[in-house]
Amino acid sequence: MPSLPKRNNLIRPLVRKLHAYVPGEQPKIKGLIKLNTNENPYPPSPRVLRAVKAAADGRLRLYPNPTAQALREKLAKFHRCAPENVIVGNGSDELLALAVRAFVEPRSAVLGAQNESRSVVQYFRPSYSLYPVLADIHGATKNAVPLKPDFSLPSVLELKRGGRWDFRAALSFITTPNAPSGRGYATSELEQLCAAQKGILILDEAYVDFAEEDSLALALKHSHVLASRTFSKAYSLCFQRVGYFVGHAELIAALDKLRDSYNVNGLGQVAALATLDDLPYYRASFRRIIATRERIASELAELGFAVLPSQANFILCRPPRLAASEWLRKLRERKILARWFDYPEVRSYLRVTIGSDAEMNAFLRATKTILRSV
Repeated sequence: MPSLPKRNNLIRPLVRKLHAYVPGEQPKIKGLIKLNTNENPYPPSPRVLRAVKAAADGRLRLYPNPTAQALREKLAKFHRCAPENVIVGNGSDELLALAVRAFVEPRSAVLGAQNESRSVVQYFRPSYSLYPVLADIHGATKNAVPLKPDFSLPSVLELKRGGRWDFRAALSFITTPNAPSGRGYATSELEQLCAAQKGILILDEAYVDFAEEDSLALALKHSHVLASRTFSKAYSLCFQRVGYFVGHAELIAALDKLRDSYNVNGLGQVAALATLDDLPYYRASFRRIIATRERIASELAELGFAVLPSQANFILCRPPRLAASEWLRKLRERKILARWFDYPEVRSYLRVTIGSDAEMNAFLRATKTILRSV
């Protein structure tokens, strides 16, 4: 097929220059141990599987509930708020993208230096690598502010002294617990940032079920704060793509205006509803993953890895003797997928998802074999 002529390119310049988000590798061969995309290694509960199978009937020809009303009502009850405080999305990623569209002006629409903050999408570095992509798609201004060297949050005072954080930014993201470091943040320090911020602030709590604290209450306390949650990481529903925001009804209504009709598939709604009816099953899974995380962190430290403290379902560790990128390659040769990010702050680290005990034992065996060979 011939290429488009350069003098008459039909693709917008913004899109031509865009660097798309790069997801973790999806296995193309059988037998790989997948420790690269932070999925729960254990299946959905039997109750959830039964509910999904029972719903796979003649209803597949029908549109699902357009607003996921039953799920919003159950989530509202779970979080002790009103359904008007909840919006459900096709994964939390859809809602993060809607937030940029709803609350941020493209650079081209901003006139005058006093209004520059209206085009700013702000986030700490390193964090979820989708944030800058969403800003670029929208033609917004990116403001990436470094975390401390140990990946902890700077205080409000430190941010004011540093001068790089924009307290008037249209939209700010805080990933809590942080990804890719796994570091957890106390609600008290997040509260200070929420109080100081003038624009919209999203607390992205994708991994919160593995953490010591959650900060969703801040989204119900502050009218400019939203909490983002997902059924993917902790609740074994990556395949169904269901996420949600909790926050002030006016912000939720603004997002709802931009939401695609029927954005959450019917089987996903059924699965999420059944998940909320079987929370003890998942809480046992969380405890199991946390216990495995602590065991693996301890064993890797004994092998010479520098392991960061984690409150997520993964660990970030700096391997010994070889570069992290070389460890990635050697693990893959042994059919184990991990994740390496070619960013300055984390280039020397590997991120390893916590799999099942059997998967993590295989990972440790491979690690020891590699160490013996170098």
